[in-house]
Amino acid sequence: MKQEIHPKYHQVVFMDTTTGFKFLSGSTKSSNETVEWEDGNEYPLIRMEISSDSHPFYTGRQKFAQADGRIDRFNKKYNLGENE
Repeated sequence: MKQEIHPKYHQVVFMDTTTGFKFLSGSTKSSNETVEWEDGNEYPLIRMEISSDSHPFYTGRQKFAQADGRIDRFNKKYNLGENE
């Protein structure tokens, strides 16, 4: 493996800007902004717009539309109903 060509991998705190939720993870991203974590150490802070704490799919706020089957779509397309 060649030396000095890989990005530096280190611990980073990611923060969801909409909810304020923070989590510590490893990343190659860096930041000039730092934050003190629960363990007393300072880590670079990466701000994100969305995370699992605010994403509608993970929070249960997403509404699922009823997906019609292929037969139902065919019947609607050609105005075929159950009454005919």
